[in-house]
Amino acid sequence: MGTLEGRVALITGAGRGIGREEALFFAKEGAKVVVNDPGVEIDGTGGDGAVAHSVVEEIVAAGGQAVANLDDVTDWHGAERMVATAVETFGDLHVVVNNAGIERVRSLVATSEEEFDAVIAVHLKGSFAVSRFAARHWREQYDLGARVDRSLVNTASGSGLLNPLPLHTSYAAAKAGIAAMTTVHALELGGYGVRVNCLSPSMARTRLTMEVPGMSERPAPGAFDPFHPAASAPVAAYLAAAGCPLTGQVLTVRGGDVMVNKGWSPGPRVAKEGLWTVGELAAELERLPYDDPFDRLAQALGGALGGEGRERIRAMIDAALAEHG
Repeated sequence: MGTLEGRVALITGAGRGIGREEALFFAKEGAKVVVNDPGVEIDGTGGDGAVAHSVVEEIVAAGGQAVANLDDVTDWHGAERMVATAVETFGDLHVVVNNAGIERVRSLVATSEEEFDAVIAVHLKGSFAVSRFAARHWREQYDLGARVDRSLVNTASGSGLLNPLPLHTSYAAAKAGIAAMTTVHALELGGYGVRVNCLSPSMARTRLTMEVPGMSERPAPGAFDPFHPAASAPVAAYLAAAGCPLTGQVLTVRGGDVMVNKGWSPGPRVAKEGLWTVGELAAELERLPYDDPFDRLAQALGGALGGEGRERIRAMIDAALAEHG
């Protein structure tokens, strides 16, 4: 018996990349899966229903159960329909994995209002909207006496938490917001038997990350591929399983490494009784140790880039600014 046997899971953005791998893995572990994906391009435009249906066909061909849903997560009523699809097709909903995302690579000075709003809408509003309607269903079931483990799994990113990337203002902001939303919802929904956690894939090879240096490099045939999007699927399945005790956690996944994020942890400080003067602050704050954001990014990505990682990252930034700035 699989670890998700009898569970009904709704996975958004499940037509490609990480979401697709999660849908296939969940089905293999016994879950009945709602495969949500309108089949849009990387920037959120267009649409192709065949994307979600192809994943459903693959699951069914392997002996699993799945249904496609083509609604847009930014559509309030569409989010409601996704939850209804799960309940009407499979009788209930136990797990939601908010994975849908798009990307608009732009510098701060070049980003338009529409581009910023589009990315925030899919990642942040979309995660909120689907979670909201799932939570309403779960609260109603709890009030009716159902005592069933429910799990909400959000998707953040190393960009926004550990290594924000240049030209990804809206993406990083949305992903950081999702991580913050996770902790709030874990506190709110615990009383209904709902656990809320966040998965933060780092260095996963998808359509959205192919421009990152080193991402296109492939391992030798038969060797473990730490960049493959399937690396996140077992962690998502663990968070979705009824026996998982975790809630309110953000887990970073890079290949076979899984790390517990500590968020914005308190660091060095200065203190005095009363109001500071600017001069006093200048004298005291400048003595504290600080992390350089470029060094932090180079360290986060450098392991995959070898000894010339910093130089390659600088070249990546310069090239991207020239193209998108």
